[in-house]
Amino acid sequence: MDVENIEHGIEPHDSGVTERLNWLRAGVLGANDGIVSVAAVVVGVASATTANAPILAAGAAAVIGGAISMALGEYVSVASAADSQRALIDKERAELRDTPQAELEELTQLYQDKGLSAQTAAQVAVELTEHDVLRAHLEAELNLDPDEVLSPWHAAIASAIAFLSGAVLPFATAVFLPGELKIPVTFVAVLLALAVTGVLGAKLGGAPVLRPTLRVLIGGAAALVVTFAIGSWLGGGSLSI
Repeated sequence: MDVENIEHGIEPHDSGVTERLNWLRAGVLGANDGIVSVAAVVVGVASATTANAPILAAGAAAVIGGAISMALGEYVSVASAADSQRALIDKERAELRDTPQAELEELTQLYQDKGLSAQTAAQVAVELTEHDVLRAHLEAELNLDPDEVLSPWHAAIASAIAFLSGAVLPFATAVFLPGELKIPVTFVAVLLALAVTGVLGAKLGGAPVLRPTLRVLIGGAAALVVTFAIGSWLGGGSLSI
């Protein structure tokens, strides 16, 4: 990219950059899920009892179960998308094998529809076909790169790691701090962490920071207040902030 484009803030049209940003946004959302869900569990239990064993057991179950659930959900979702991608690639490969001339005419028409003259569109279609016929058709017809088929295992592992990275903070504060500090410190730590993930998510999405950060903070605070109230009610109100 040249200096002028950099100065004017023009982003590179690079599918790899877009893909990395999508992964980063997914990571931030996964960490946010880990923070809120685990914090809600440990705060709810801590408000019902001062004993550390139930908090440890519930928190560990929330961390492990949440990470597995996130990984499984992401694996299933991405595997389905990858199956669809492979099916489209196989279909296009078969069409190119069986009806190459019709496919060439279709590619030419696609470039004409984008604004090229008939002669230029035909030349572009022929040259791209000679270079890599499958890639040419996949990119023009389906906006699909045959080298970038999604990996469900990568997605599952990344999702689990993101969840765990967020879950560590509320789990640690609830388990290792003294009884009278567990809930207030967890509240503060969680809200600070949510503020960070809210800002990061907004920055990565190119959105103004304030509104999405407030949404994350309000949602997280509401979850903690509700679980604290339920835990206090079930535990007879034996622990308060």
